[in-house]
Amino acid sequence: MSCFRREKYVPYGGPDGGDGARGGHVYLKACKDIDSLLPLYFRPIQKAPKGGRGGSKKRHGRTGEDLYIAVPCGTVALDFESGDFIGETLQDGQELLIAQGGEGGLGNCRFATSSHQAPTEYTLGEPGKQKILRLELKLVADVGLVGYPNAGKSTLVRKLTNARPKVASYPFTTLNPIIGTIQFEDMSQIRIADIPGLIDGAHEGIGLGHEFLRHIERTSLLAFMIDMAGTDGRNPSDDFLQLRNELRLYDEQLAERPYIVLANKLDVPGSDTFLDEFKKRTGENPLELIAEIGEGINEVKDILYDRFQSRRGDIGTMSEKTDMLFPARCHIKVIAHDADMVQGRIDKVLGEFGFTERVTPGNRSASGTYLTFNVSLMVISREQMRSIDKAICCIEGVRMVL
Repeated sequence: MSCFRREKYVPYGGPDGGDGARGGHVYLKACKDIDSLLPLYFRPIQKAPKGGRGGSKKRHGRTGEDLYIAVPCGTVALDFESGDFIGETLQDGQELLIAQGGEGGLGNCRFATSSHQAPTEYTLGEPGKQKILRLELKLVADVGLVGYPNAGKSTLVRKLTNARPKVASYPFTTLNPIIGTIQFEDMSQIRIADIPGLIDGAHEGIGLGHEFLRHIERTSLLAFMIDMAGTDGRNPSDDFLQLRNELRLYDEQLAERPYIVLANKLDVPGSDTFLDEFKKRTGENPLELIAEIGEGINEVKDILYDRFQSRRGDIGTMSEKTDMLFPARCHIKVIAHDADMVQGRIDKVLGEFGFTERVTPGNRSASGTYLTFNVSLMVISREQMRSIDKAICCIEGVRMVL
């Protein structure tokens, strides 16, 4: 603003124009209570208030109020035209500046000097930044539940959490990812994401594959839900191998992500035959359950609890130490039935690898259905680590190696 002081008894008031204020910034702010970007669909244009004008008596304008746009945790901001990555909001309360307000102009009092005592110059304020963004939501969850349609994923989420995804006896009942929270007795929590059923070619975007697969990227553990009943003429072994391949083709890092395998619908006639074939072809020893009646649910909860509790420790589990330097000390937790028989067989396997350490029984699960065994080993290479994992998994009665 350009003005001069006009006051009685002040003949040479001089320049008196104040500065304008900057406009408000625009931020994205993550909020744990929001799970969708849908509100922004109906309000696509968001503007922060302008800065106030400067006034006489060298008064500064009012700074524009910043605009905070609430988005779900896991929102990614991309430039609409170039597709360049701008930033992302992962944790509750995290803020991301996406557009700055324009700087305010300078009043004529800023240009007064000893040789230029009556300036009329002033500068105009700058316009604020304008951006067109593409927002993508990648759910933030600890566990990603992956499987073909109608494998029982939504049923499992309903049993484990208070989430209520739609359940029906036909495929594609879940059309959007669902987040549920598992709360344990010690009040610790983990989040599990029910990813809608994938189909062959999902890595190429077939069947909205990219829309679903991107939600798996942030999970730290994958849970493959396999339909052991062979519904709709499917083969469980082929399903598992194809799911692994789809994830690998979509993102190589997903192929290295820790995972567990859940064998569902074991109450259906013929599922035992498929289960035996599955173990032989894949080399996996899945956790057996019947999600619809709740059988095996407690075991799933206990395994997830052990998995994420061990990650909080200093040593970590063997399958999660992908960046460790060898030789390194690794901690093995074996979950098994028939304590006496399994303990002796695990000790025998360790002896074959040249270890003198022996497993020690840990706590029995809350349901009393299995016992954990613990041992700490000095492993010399990643190959040895994987060989020990595989050898212990092949022992009859062992349900899971962590």
